[in-house]
Amino acid sequence: MPELPEVETSRREVTRAAKGHIIENVFVSDDRIVFDGIAPRTFANKMKGRKVVGSDRRGKQYWLELDKPPFPVFHYGMTGWMHVYKDKSERPRFCKMELLLDNGTRIGYRDPRRLGRIRLRKDPLTEPPISNLGFDPVHDMAELALFVEIFAKRKAPVKAVLLDQKFCAGIGNWIADEILYQAKIDPRKPTNQLTPVETKRIRKKLEDIITFAIKVGADDSKFPRTWLFHYRWGKKAAKDGKGNPIEFIRVGGRTTAWVK
Repeated sequence: MPELPEVETSRREVTRAAKGHIIENVFVSDDRIVFDGIAPRTFANKMKGRKVVGSDRRGKQYWLELDKPPFPVFHYGMTGWMHVYKDKSERPRFCKMELLLDNGTRIGYRDPRRLGRIRLRKDPLTEPPISNLGFDPVHDMAELALFVEIFAKRKAPVKAVLLDQKFCAGIGNWIADEILYQAKIDPRKPTNQLTPVETKRIRKKLEDIITFAIKVGADDSKFPRTWLFHYRWGKKAAKDGKGNPIEFIRVGGRTTAWVK
């Protein structure tokens, strides 16, 4: 599943390709699931002729800013992704939407499992689903005092709270595990039992991990070999980079990798 670093990397690529250009034509598939709240053909009609002036993102959702609203908002779900290419023959399989720009560039959105969503919003930040999200670790990282305050009020396991998009937008499963692994915090520990020192470590690791992953363009081959990320996928007799056994448990309904 694309998480915040992957979505931010994709947003930047799409913005570089589209900014300053006019959408000359739009291809849409008749998928009333992926297109949420609007008919695909209506979406196409509202996009055609619009100029892309920028983009923005909150958590795992991002949108293109056009010369006038409404703006297209994209959420990748499990298997959604945006592709930039020149030739129509390169249109990806399971393509749900393709924007043809005035310079011949094409931007296609594919989603084999149809768990992503394409929406139109007049003011994305003030409308659901984006308005229901918590702080964004890149754009408006919560101060430590807010972390402490929120954690003190919650009894849920810290892993579950980190995954709560109403708390922090964009943290997915592997990032939550990585944060707690590097912060040396048991993912099952209730947040109201964390010390201020532990909370500070969590906030610092959250910021560091997200920042680094974006810096390397979400290329996991460039993640430090000390990260749990490289060792968490096998599940059978898995060990981290130091040779410590990795345990796999369920926390907040999600498979969780951790090291005692």
